[in-house]
Amino acid sequence: MTHKTLSQPLNGIEQALKSEMYPAVDVSFRNVADADGADGLLVYLQGAADENRLEEQLIEALRAAAFEDVALRALSGKKVDSFENALNEAYLGKVVLFVAGRPIAYAFGLPSRLARGIKEPATEAVIRGPREGFIERIDANLALLRNKIRTPKLKFEQFLIGSESQTRVVLGYHAELARKTVLREARKRLEAIDLDVVLESGYIGEMITDRPRSLFPQLMYTERPDIVAAQLMEGRFAILIDGTPFVLTAPVTFWQMLHSAEDYYEKFTFASFVMHLRYWLLFLALFLPGIYVATITFHHDLLPTSLLLSIAAARESIPFPALIEALIMELSFEALREAGVRLPKTIGQAVSILGALVIGQAAVQAGIVSAPMVIVVSMTGIASFTIPRYNFGIAIRLLRFPLMILAGMFGLYGMVVGTILIAVHLCNLTSFGVPYMTGVAPLRRSELKDIVVRVPWYLMKRRPSVAAKEKRRRS
Repeated sequence: MTHKTLSQPLNGIEQALKSEMYPAVDVSFRNVADADGADGLLVYLQGAADENRLEEQLIEALRAAAFEDVALRALSGKKVDSFENALNEAYLGKVVLFVAGRPIAYAFGLPSRLARGIKEPATEAVIRGPREGFIERIDANLALLRNKIRTPKLKFEQFLIGSESQTRVVLGYHAELARKTVLREARKRLEAIDLDVVLESGYIGEMITDRPRSLFPQLMYTERPDIVAAQLMEGRFAILIDGTPFVLTAPVTFWQMLHSAEDYYEKFTFASFVMHLRYWLLFLALFLPGIYVATITFHHDLLPTSLLLSIAAARESIPFPALIEALIMELSFEALREAGVRLPKTIGQAVSILGALVIGQAAVQAGIVSAPMVIVVSMTGIASFTIPRYNFGIAIRLLRFPLMILAGMFGLYGMVVGTILIAVHLCNLTSFGVPYMTGVAPLRRSELKDIVVRVPWYLMKRRPSVAAKEKRRRS
């Protein structure tokens, strides 16, 4: 039977560690001795620790001086006072030094550089703006943010979440700009997470969101450090998770989901034009199929006679009502989109072209769908691609279906009821206590500068209302 104390002989500690970690082919044990002849045992995970730094920095230093001098002064080793904590530090990727006969151990952070380089995010490309994106290593991501905001007021708090994974989760915020009540709530929700493993930011997002059953996202995720830095300087907080390049930010609003980073890099006139264009495209992405179905089914008198005759001629051979035709086309389009995303790029493009030909031409010639419906679905698809936030676009894609069904059953009256229900839901939604429709409901004139138009930077005198009241004015 092995004992689990730090004071026991090193061979006993090694035996206890092997017993706990077995089988684990990636665990290394190395015996070292310091300048005074004291014996020590190094334990680390291969791949997690940088072997070159281990040899050149740690072991050379240990051989040249006393263990305690090296641990506490030269390399800032962290003291560990129990066998269980030492084991946890080793699993976190630290190099742990056990010293013969002493009741403490030391943990050194020598992380390996096994990570991809910093590249432009594939999901948030811009014409103008920084080309750097977050990577899977949280330390590198923290450094990227430090390079953007070089002030001691930028704070990072660490949490270890996941009973089995012990994933590093960091809460980042500006100490003077973030609201204290929002930060308290964020800490409380992070500490209350009860998961065995955390592999991606989606795990955390679902556990801390205000209304997890809502289709609308109440946290924003991004791969871009410039976006996170801008959010922090507006009084929001960020959550970084080790192992994923996606960083969560909150609180968020409905309007924020329709902005891209470039809106603040291009001239305010062009940014305002693009902003309004997105509003119209959002309207088309959500309502166009439903309006078409309702008009064709119930409200023929809303169409000009020539257009009505043209559509009627195109639908003459179609065996399905407009609602079924729309559902077939929309579901086919969603299937095509999923196939294009999941397959490798080279194959995905071929599938997209083949699918477009089948849906756009063969289906029309076969009399399964009409040409006007192909045009409607194509316009809807293009409009949905212009939404900057992917998770927000998912909500719009899903809401399109109930609106189409309401339009097919009750016409425009059904769509009005559906729209009212969506509006009521949005007005009741919050993100860490901040109303989702802030700016419009409740109406705040200072927030309209980012909703109606994007005002020039020299007129952006005040931060959004999510920031601390005493620090709303930009310096």
